[in-house]
Order: sequence, then structure tokens, then C-alpha cells
Amino acid sequence: MIPKELVKGSLKSIVLKLLAENNRMYGYEITQKVEELSEGKIKLTFGALYPILHKLEQDGVVYTESEVINNRNRIYYKLTEKGNATAKERIKELEEFLQTIKILLNPKPGFESCFA
Repeated sequence: MIPKELVKGSLKSIVLKLLAENNRMYGYEITQKVEELSEGKIKLTFGALYPILHKLEQDGVVYTESEVINNRNRIYYKLTEKGNATAKERIKELEEFLQTIKILLNPKPGFESCFA
């Protein structure tokens, strides 16, 4: 399992990417999709997810739609126009960050690693 500290800074980008790819999702669905795609290495708690979703809603990046399913009210989250642009930007930033981390972890040949 990946430590929460590593996931925390990327969570907003992960949620935005999922919403961009899936049109609309509800909270539990997001947690399950993250766990599935990460092969169980990332398990989102509702305590981590919902503050992110609420912040995205306050910022005008997502909006909610309610639907009653099996006599239960389900809240779906969907990207706004601003949200689509934000998602692209955040995903690009995360990809650049990951490339930089990869470079730092795999330095050029000849560099003596302190982990060797």
C-alpha cells in the first residue's frame, strides 16, 4: 500500500482525472475506482475524499447532481467547464512532477547512488 503522505498531494489531480474520464461519479464509486486502478495500493478514505470534493465544488470546478437510487439519495460530482480546464492543467502538472521524481530516483549513469 502506498503511504498516505505520498497520495495526499496528488489526490485532487487523481479525482479530477477520474471525473474527466468518467463524466460523473459519486464518492463511493471514486474510492472503488482508485482502489481498482491502483490494484489496491491506494485506498481512499471518505475523510480524505469528501473535503477535496467539497473544496472543488466551492471553487466552481465541480457541481453536484442528486439522484434517488433504491430509495437513497446519491450525490454525483461532475466537472464544470472550468473544471475541465483545471483537470487538464492539474494532470499535466502531476505528469511533470512524476517525470521529475523519476529523474531524481534514476540519476544518469556514472552517478554513485547512496543506496548501492
